[in-house]
Amino acid sequence: MFDDPSSLLAVFLRFGHIMFGIIWLGHLFFFNLVNVPFQGDLDKELKPKVNPKLLLRAFYWFRWGAMYTFLFGWATFFFKYIQQGLFFDDAGHMSNRAAWILFGGLIGTIMWFNVWFVIWPRQKKILGGLAAGTPHPDAAKMAAVAGKASRFNTYASGPMLFGMIVPNNYAGWSHAGMGVALIIGVGFWYGLIKRSFKVKTTG
Repeated sequence: MFDDPSSLLAVFLRFGHIMFGIIWLGHLFFFNLVNVPFQGDLDKELKPKVNPKLLLRAFYWFRWGAMYTFLFGWATFFFKYIQQGLFFDDAGHMSNRAAWILFGGLIGTIMWFNVWFVIWPRQKKILGGLAAGTPHPDAAKMAAVAGKASRFNTYASGPMLFGMIVPNNYAGWSHAGMGVALIIGVGFWYGLIKRSFKVKTTG
């Protein structure tokens, strides 16, 4: 079992990438499929009582899930594709697998950037103001910007996941398939987001 440290390291890196990815994307989907419709129905006077305790805890796991997914993901890429030589094909060109992984990885990196530098800084100020009883004067504008970035990440997660699963399951899918992945991935989340506002909350 321990006579192949290279394979063990690959398992460790992939495990970390997947597990933290579940934490990150799980919270992303919670925010967009559950919390956004919920906030629309929540009485205004209850938001200062409910949101800081709920959302500050959720944002902790959300942002650190994003960070460790990002770190484990690129570490896995360099280990598998650079060190182990999967980046190039037999002809010395970028392999189809590498192109798909970079497609997914670059989308994921944009999503990570949105979490740490667009969504969280604004939500931190909004929720901090609610918790202190002094709402931030620009809360509405900041919420709108953070909301757009979060919605972008939700749509982007569809194509990103195609980029992650194609190399290990259908490496022969051509680069033109990335356009199909964009359409299917975005369309999937468009449908679910629309559905999220119609979910019944009564028995």
